[in-house]
Amino acid sequence: MNEQRAAIVGTGLIGRAWANVFARAGWRVTMWDPDAAQRGAAAGLVAQSLRDLAAHGLVSDPEAAAARLHVAATLAEAVRDAHYVQESGPEVQAVKAQTFAEMDAAAPAEAVLASSTSAIVASRFTEGLKGRMRCLVAHPVNPPHLVPVVEVCGAPWTDAAVKQRAIEVLRGVGQVPIDVRREIDGFVLNRLQVALLTEAFRLVQDGVVSPEDLDHTIADGLGLRWAFMGPFETIELNAPAGTADYCRRYVDWFRRYMADAPPASVWDDAQWQRAAAAWGRTPTPAQIADRSRWRDRRLAALVAHKRGQPGPGGA
Repeated sequence: MNEQRAAIVGTGLIGRAWANVFARAGWRVTMWDPDAAQRGAAAGLVAQSLRDLAAHGLVSDPEAAAARLHVAATLAEAVRDAHYVQESGPEVQAVKAQTFAEMDAAAPAEAVLASSTSAIVASRFTEGLKGRMRCLVAHPVNPPHLVPVVEVCGAPWTDAAVKQRAIEVLRGVGQVPIDVRREIDGFVLNRLQVALLTEAFRLVQDGVVSPEDLDHTIADGLGLRWAFMGPFETIELNAPAGTADYCRRYVDWFRRYMADAPPASVWDDAQWQRAAAAWGRTPTPAQIADRSRWRDRRLAALVAHKRGQPGPGGA
């Protein structure tokens, strides 16, 4: 079997996490970033992240995985032999359009070109490309090497076979690809996240609950269930006869709630600033980085726990 090769374009936090994902799965990984300092630090930082995961049993041979990493001097060098390319550059449409034009010109014709963008649909930066049919979005959750969901969304012109190949690649490297069937602003995960966040900010702004207790409601309540099942399965198990039974029981209240759903004004400057002030914390970048490392350690432990548990119905 020929060796699989991935190119990572952009070596910030997301790009380095993608390099971790592919390297630990046995792929050769070539990384590139336009910033020389970031490019120079990338391989060492990814190697350290592989060792960190090994401590939780999530990487069997971190040194062998790190040996599969290579840093290219140019974007063209990074993508020239790639089977799969993951772009993780700035969330700026013009930058993505330029980057994809360069990738399309330099990558092999059969290579999948994917973007980590969280908010810009592929049709906005691939329309004029000769190889636009092989371009799509593969939007991960931060950090991708610990949270495996990836939203795969093509443009109207993305070849269905290319999209399926991307899904198979992502599944093969241990991710959980989600097929987003058509372009929609925010894709799926961010639309769900913003719905919850908007209600959370509304409840704090209205004095119903403190930000700290709101966070406890998720971390020590809903989040415990959501760590291993989603909203459809959650409600199925919350009524004796399943989902239809649940809806019959609670739909009247749901209708009343939707008539009082939080308005867009929750995000007016004066309003979101009230909620931010109630939270009250002003961490330094160093404190954010330290807390992020704590988050990653806890996520690694949770991933390891989930992998060791049987699915529904037993082992």
